Amino acid sequence: MKILFVSLGCDKNLADTEMMLGMLRDRGYSFTDDEEEAEAVVVNTCCFIGDAKEESIHALLEMAERKDSGQLKALIAAGCLAQRYREEIQEEIPQVDAIVGTMAIEDIADALEETLDGNPKNHYRGLDVAPPAYRNRILTTGGHYAYLKIAEGCNKRCTYCIIPRVRGDYRSIPMEELEAQAEILAARGVRELILVAQETTLYGVDLYGEKRLPGLLRRLARISGIYWIRLLYCYPEELTEELVETIAAEPKVCHYLDIPIQHASDSVLRRMGRRTTQEELRRQIKGLRERIPDICLRTTLISGFPGETQEDFEELYRFVNEMEFDRLGVFPYSQEEDTVAADMPDQIEEAVKEARRDELMELQQAVACDRAQDMIGKVMNVMVEGKVAEEDVYVTRTYRDAPNVDGYLFLNTTANLMTGDFVKALVTDSNEYDLIGEVYHE
Repeated sequence: MKILFVSLGCDKNLADTEMMLGMLRDRGYSFTDDEEEAEAVVVNTCCFIGDAKEESIHALLEMAERKDSGQLKALIAAGCLAQRYREEIQEEIPQVDAIVGTMAIEDIADALEETLDGNPKNHYRGLDVAPPAYRNRILTTGGHYAYLKIAEGCNKRCTYCIIPRVRGDYRSIPMEELEAQAEILAARGVRELILVAQETTLYGVDLYGEKRLPGLLRRLARISGIYWIRLLYCYPEELTEELVETIAAEPKVCHYLDIPIQHASDSVLRRMGRRTTQEELRRQIKGLRERIPDICLRTTLISGFPGETQEDFEELYRFVNEMEFDRLGVFPYSQEEDTVAADMPDQIEEAVKEARRDELMELQQAVACDRAQDMIGKVMNVMVEGKVAEEDVYVTRTYRDAPNVDGYLFLNTTANLMTGDFVKALVTDSNEYDLIGEVYHE
């Protein structure tokens, strides 16, 4: 039997997908990317914002049609949408045979076999159980980099966010388990570890009574074969001096931080349930750049949060202009049911949310172009991602570029390079977000 996996949403969801793929492979199943060949489908869904929810529903409906045509013997829904809307899915899309909740992914093979035996069952576990940890993953990232999920859930309770309702409170994965996973990944050729969680900065507080991310970074950096370690989703209020010093001092840890701030107006931040003020954000950003001058800072913002006035937006605009983030994304506010923000007064019209998003992204594009220009003449280590067909050009990433969200450096060379190779490159030009370079010869 050939199984098609559809993985939607964030990189944390992708890590779950890779674990489920490994579990099914261990039961003897094989996989296909061709919908026409698939005899069973698993859709790992997302429901973080409205667009993600719609994409997940569309994927389920598309596969439901294939089930009706007789092509599929099994259709299983997993992930956040399946956890949150399980009753609605079974009522509205009866072609879905079984639902696997976010904390029950270890049951995926049982759920499939029960369905094929004509006795489909749903699988759920409490949101307070230990996070699933499975070492025999199937990597879908090409094998040269991998996401290492270090924790599950979140304690923050931001007023716009549904994650605690579908993932539970913050639970760290033990350091020994993460180190064992990382060693296996390194032995399989992974050269970059990307640490992810809903919030990486709180790692360890539930298990060890204190933040242990710096210690985890130092242990992972000792693993032979790992060259880069990248941190995503670091909440600014949780950054510690020890963490910043570890990033500065440990050569394998990329000078790259993803710090989602969401806004810069204090009144909006309060309504969001965020735990920082604009003054604190400014101080934190200034301190990071002073301690690590070449640090690359990425952030995300929400436009059109309920009650966001034109003055609030202009304050955010000025902040973005002054801070000059290296990387920035903006999402129009999504009114998610069962969140505090969904019932707030003064909801903003979609057109206004999108117009404000566009203004911020236009500003950021100018900042990013300037940042790219500043890189010309620099020599940087880059990781090879692939080759442009029919050209002597390789697609590479610098330490400033996380996969799938940032830019690339296009390397002109006739050398024969392999995906995952590290090369020294001289930056010779830039093109908006991307860089152009050549192999540097000392």
